Amino acid sequence: MSFADKVVIVTGGTSGIGLAVAQELVSQNATVIITGRNREKLDEAVAMLGSGAEGVQAEMSNLADLDALYAHVKQRYGRLHLLVANAGAGEIVPLDAITEDHFDRAFDSNVKGVTFCVQKALPLMGEGGAIVIVGSTSSIQPGPGLSVYGGTKAALRAMVRGWVTEIKGSGVRINIVSPGPVDTASLRSFLGEQADEALAYLADRSTIGRIGRPEEIARAVAFLGSEAASYINGTELFADGGASQV
Repeated sequence: MSFADKVVIVTGGTSGIGLAVAQELVSQNATVIITGRNREKLDEAVAMLGSGAEGVQAEMSNLADLDALYAHVKQRYGRLHLLVANAGAGEIVPLDAITEDHFDRAFDSNVKGVTFCVQKALPLMGEGGAIVIVGSTSSIQPGPGLSVYGGTKAALRAMVRGWVTEIKGSGVRINIVSPGPVDTASLRSFLGEQADEALAYLADRSTIGRIGRPEEIARAVAFLGSEAASYINGTELFADGGASQV
């Protein structure tokens, strides 16, 4: 695979899976624009990625920020070849503790943000363009306290199935990569004080015997975004070590 002469946006590209995706695509000679909310973290990530990357500070659920992002891409590059919609957030909140604020925050970040990120990308894309959305195995197996988070990821699966029919003939493909647990700082923070115990349990659920690494998810994203996957459209690829199959 090669992304030479390709312009790519990776949202939420300052850490974890997003940063790993950006690193993979830069290594394949793409021009990568990463987004992030924190300017300092954004600048650190761009410095790590090198001359093949640049950063745009943006909140994906803010439509004005999205407009500014795509205006920048159009003015500087003229078109977009690949969008990796990775930005999102999750919290462990059991049913009896769900609040309106939690619900709105989750759907704004994970559904609203992705919806308008995709919508506004399409005018810059053409034949051979690709969109890869980073989902989660929580879309089919939400654990305790993850009902709202899982609901946001399941919503994306349903929306992608509708979108691929609505843009039929555009030459743009849309797919989802749904990771299982991946060893990132954000996952450890997400799990809190019980992180070590929880990670051991999650590793045991995997048919491979461990949780994923960010670079493994990045390679799956790169595949779906590449010409090697030119006949794959509207699918959800589970990259979870087989955990969702048992």
